[in-house]
Amino acid sequence: MIVVEEESNMDNEHRPESQEPKKGYLQKDEETYFSNKPQLEAPSYSPGKSLKGKLAVITGGDSGIGAATAILFAKEGAQIILIHYESDTDAEETAERISEVGVKPLIFSADIGNEDSINKLVEKIRAKFQRIDILVNNAGEQHVHEHFQDITSEEFIRTLQTNILGMFMLTKGLFPSFNQGASIINTTSITAYAGAPELIDYSASKGAIVSFTRSLSQNKDFLKKEIRVNAVAPGPIWTPLIPSTFNDEQLKSWGKTTPLGRAGQPYEVAPAYLYLATAASRYVTGQTIHVNGGTIVNG
Repeated sequence: MIVVEEESNMDNEHRPESQEPKKGYLQKDEETYFSNKPQLEAPSYSPGKSLKGKLAVITGGDSGIGAATAILFAKEGAQIILIHYESDTDAEETAERISEVGVKPLIFSADIGNEDSINKLVEKIRAKFQRIDILVNNAGEQHVHEHFQDITSEEFIRTLQTNILGMFMLTKGLFPSFNQGASIINTTSITAYAGAPELIDYSASKGAIVSFTRSLSQNKDFLKKEIRVNAVAPGPIWTPLIPSTFNDEQLKSWGKTTPLGRAGQPYEVAPAYLYLATAASRYVTGQTIHVNGGTIVNG
């Protein structure tokens, strides 16, 4: 069995400090908190090695959509840099699975919402690799509030820091290392288009990601290097983030209002990232793929 190489000690002594606020509302998203464990892999899949020789950096890669994407990319031959924050167990399990498919992943622990943490992460990645082919900006956080007045400015700022500012900082820091023809894939959400009354700050951040994606795809610096920038907008997907933020009553109806009548699994979203990462999408940039169970949204 291939041993996973960890680039950072995942103990408290070496864990990056988070910007305030954090205590009291940062939700754990470990899969151990999830009674209906997400399915990360399709029941039957025949790899085509479409990413052989490619290097992919994936944030939020320890569980859910990020983990499913990392495993799928590994099956397609990509070398994986897996970035996570707190869920050590999930990260190790995902890395172990990646190793089982024949790829030796690297694990980095970083707080995507913290600029100092991002700078240190970029330093480590660029010191070890001269070129990057794929960046999946997937890390995110959300906090559910039924009442608008319950959202604090500190919490709003923290959500934006993690979901959009961190995406900007990491993309900027890694830009010099992007190969000609590289692919950047950002995770937005159906909430960016349809809104979500209990996820106001989260929805705002996801709307910003759509604009960020479209604008970046037209920037001359990216066009000169033929870097494609696209996004995936998942709908209700069973990931550890969902039960860690919604209550039991809300979970009962989760995903049932979609035309398909159910929530999706992470492995059902991952192929959208794969398509945008491969040469098959070489004429696609500035676009968003909607994987939401059939809900029609504009944009």
